[in-house]
Amino acid sequence: MKESLISPDRFVGLDRAVHLCTGGEGPWLKEQGVVFEDFSRRKSSGYDGRQEIYDEGERCRSQMGALWNVAPDRIAFAPSAAEGMGWLPAGMKWEPGDNVVTTNLEFPSVAYAWRRLQDMGVEVRLVPHRNWLTEEDDLLAAVDDRTRVLAVSHVSFYTGQCVDLQKLAAVREAGVLLAVDATHSAGALVVDASVTDLTVSSCYKWLLGTHGTAPCYLSERAEASTSATCFGWRNLQVWPPQTAERLPEVEEKPMPERMEAGNPAMLAVLQLGCSTHLLLETGIDRIQSHDRALAGEVHSGLEDMGVQVISPVDPGRRSGNTCFLCEDAPALRDRLRDRGLLTWGEFGRMRISTHLHNSSDDVGRLLEALSDVM
Repeated sequence: MKESLISPDRFVGLDRAVHLCTGGEGPWLKEQGVVFEDFSRRKSSGYDGRQEIYDEGERCRSQMGALWNVAPDRIAFAPSAAEGMGWLPAGMKWEPGDNVVTTNLEFPSVAYAWRRLQDMGVEVRLVPHRNWLTEEDDLLAAVDDRTRVLAVSHVSFYTGQCVDLQKLAAVREAGVLLAVDATHSAGALVVDASVTDLTVSSCYKWLLGTHGTAPCYLSERAEASTSATCFGWRNLQVWPPQTAERLPEVEEKPMPERMEAGNPAMLAVLQLGCSTHLLLETGIDRIQSHDRALAGEVHSGLEDMGVQVISPVDPGRRSGNTCFLCEDAPALRDRLRDRGLLTWGEFGRMRISTHLHNSSDDVGRLLEALSDVM
């Protein structure tokens, strides 16, 4: 029996429902109210208040570096994971005949980040899944001497499968950039961004933050092979070299400001700082073990009920998401909601998410309810 790592009492509204839908929208920490109050005070405090806000933002940058095993100055705050992934198609030099390898079971912001390149003669290779699972060997086999980027989600939004980034990183030896969306792993599983060239993540799921910012790691070689396509006061050497008047030439700043042309969404960054502090304090290895163990309990219970589970059986390929096929997933989601169980159901499958606030008792309540309503 697994107890929760963090009491549900520390979250808003979890006294009224069992929250099993972090893969869609994570619960909100009560501590975030203090973050908002501090931000409000600083926001009204002029220059000194702004500096305090940015100092807190740098602490968050350091925490994300620690969480992803990379130097903090390689982490930028993009407006969204989609815009972070879009750095490569927009900033690289492409030639007709180049290709990008991804899967046909990808989230749209990964699968379609490259769509404008097709007008330039760049091929997008959508490697098919095998019975809902993406095989690393199939992805590697699709890579050739004209592949520029291999783009994948670390954890599938649809099945919860966790791919082996270390194995996929072999493509980097041939000069291919490895781009990873870690939205469904960051905060739940160990993410080693150092084996990638680009790692991005939304914050409103497993990282327990909110919408408006997305941490983005960019490797040194990816930075060297891309150009910024948007410019502003943060990513240009405007001050102190210039004062009020603009000059014909101006130098660009390196990472992390290179990807931050203007002000990041600082309230969302400070809220991310609050949640990443909790994640690091709890221990990401411990969270990974907990989330996968509970996912195993969900998986076993669903199989006993005879539903078609499409998440991997192998614990090492699992995540906090356990998914099963369901013809009318929204209707089942609503029936479970009426019983005080928050899940996520769409696109012909149900997704059950187990995170640090969940326990074996939550899994038991879910399986009992499913037994009644299905």
